[in-house]
Amino acid sequence: MKLYQNQTLKIYNSLSGEKEIFTPIHEGYIGMYVCGPTVYSNVHLGNVRTFMSFDVIFRYLIHLGYKVRYVRNITDAGHLENDAEVGEDRIAKKARLEELEPMEIVQRYTVDFHTILHKLNFLPPSIEPTATGHIIEQQEIIAKIIENGFAYEANGSVYFDVVKFNETNHYGKLSGRNIEDMLANTRDLDGVSDKKNPQDFALWKKAEPQHIMRWPSPWGIGFPGWHLECTAMSTKYLGDTFDIHGGGMDLKFPHHECEIAQNEACTGHSPVRFWMHANMLILNGKKMAKSTGNFILPNEIFTGDNTILSKAFSPNVTRFFMLQAHYRSILDFSNDAILASEKGFNRLMEGYQLISQLAPSTTSTLSISDWKQSCYDAMNDDFNTPILIAQLFEGIRMVHLVNDKKESLTLEAITDLKNTLQLFIFDVLGIAPENQNKDTSDKLENVVALIIQMRNEARANKNFALSDQIRDQLLAIGIQLKDGKEGTSFSVN
Repeated sequence: MKLYQNQTLKIYNSLSGEKEIFTPIHEGYIGMYVCGPTVYSNVHLGNVRTFMSFDVIFRYLIHLGYKVRYVRNITDAGHLENDAEVGEDRIAKKARLEELEPMEIVQRYTVDFHTILHKLNFLPPSIEPTATGHIIEQQEIIAKIIENGFAYEANGSVYFDVVKFNETNHYGKLSGRNIEDMLANTRDLDGVSDKKNPQDFALWKKAEPQHIMRWPSPWGIGFPGWHLECTAMSTKYLGDTFDIHGGGMDLKFPHHECEIAQNEACTGHSPVRFWMHANMLILNGKKMAKSTGNFILPNEIFTGDNTILSKAFSPNVTRFFMLQAHYRSILDFSNDAILASEKGFNRLMEGYQLISQLAPSTTSTLSISDWKQSCYDAMNDDFNTPILIAQLFEGIRMVHLVNDKKESLTLEAITDLKNTLQLFIFDVLGIAPENQNKDTSDKLENVVALIIQMRNEARANKNFALSDQIRDQLLAIGIQLKDGKEGTSFSVN
């Protein structure tokens, strides 16, 4: 019997606005699609949070015994600067500014994306398709939507007819918007646009002479609309109807709303049973965005090379910090918040290491089975990682009680306790096992602290040549010093 047959999983469905009992379309199999990055810049921590949420979901579904096909795309064409479908393609613009080929930009930032996710111990998706690799599939969908009467060609572009679609379907059902209200709150078209209605969105855009990324089509030389790629790739690999579609909260409208409309216009039915949306990560109380400069890159956290944090933090601590909030809740990243997470993470790992020192008894005074089920209950309640983490600390509390001889556990119970902690810490939450021995780490800190003291003495004596030599030689072996108001800290690269 598979584990999922004994556990009742509830998932919050953005489409219904309620938690619903999850049962897959096909017994034992799950199809999950998550909107991936537009690879025109380094992935920032806010982007990473969304992907981490679905990494944990992927991990837990696998643990329950499901065979999961997880598809996460790479957007390498078609995403314009402005979601209102004006401006340049984001990748083409970056290529023009840096005087590179668009695919050089795509390669650079796709590698960066994978490198960061690897450092944070992500599982790779089952399939990672690209928009440019599915131009034909996108064109086939456009042709079908035109054939079904829900799209029109205008001056080499093709637009989805939202008003016509809404006559027989509900455009806005995911985001809770009403087409009449949207039309009433939108300016009239100024005569320059080829659209019939302001809400219509591009399925295919005519490429102007200066547009670098272009493909031939039945409607002329152009490129696909941003919303179309996810419809093409999700249905190609998961079928016309699949179990889970995920992404950031900011994609609910218009991106995911347009996906639903495209699928229904093409196949006659809704594509997804469960829509899931991860909430945003804010920085010091403000929205994290590259456009405002209020953002931080993961590598800047790992190295300490930033003006926001007092020191460097490991990928494990960074991951642990993000999982301490539910994926549907806003999470505020700050120096104080991640410092507190680091303390909690260290306490959790120290407690886990202590299990090997526990002396077994002939009887147990604690119920490990009840505690174990509470861990499952947390994850079964819409993947509630903060509640799971609270239960893991309850497990650590039991470890200390047994170690202090205040409670007792049999060898079998100790083994079950350790296996359960190991399962949820490493397999489900995705914390990477620490490779470095803590004693070695402590010794390194003491040695570097001594060298920093010697460097400070050299600076006090105005021996700046020696001070710089110490700093440069440490950097050469991968130890970076960072001078701040509160003294000098270091990070290991």
